[in-house]
Amino acid sequence: MADEMIPFLMVGDMSQSIAFYVDGLGYEVEMEWRPGGELRWCQLRKSGTAIMLQASEEVVAAPEKGRGVRLCVMCDDALKYYRDFLSRGVQAKEPYVGNKLWVTSVTDPDGYHIDFESPTDAPEETRLFATDL
Repeated sequence: MADEMIPFLMVGDMSQSIAFYVDGLGYEVEMEWRPGGELRWCQLRKSGTAIMLQASEEVVAAPEKGRGVRLCVMCDDALKYYRDFLSRGVQAKEPYVGNKLWVTSVTDPDGYHIDFESPTDAPEETRLFATDL
């Protein structure tokens, strides 16, 4: 029986990715692999979500980084995440309501898009800046 599915992303610059996910999004390093003292792989966790990062020279040469991949994190309060990201200096898209969910998104240094979504009763297409939340 499978217990968990964890996205495994190849990244071009591990230190830049760690800064984004740990410092920017608030993830914590749970496991790591450092052959020769250099961080080459890690697993990060925040609340009920996890992500694995692997340093890969192939990603640097990829013409369209992150194309065809979009990660979705279901959370309790996407607006709280949005405000937290801004306070950490991460560019996040203005939250809007789609499919009865507040949605905000960020893009990591390798072009992977990550949506943070939470259920809401707000009308479809509501935007955060159009409300007094």
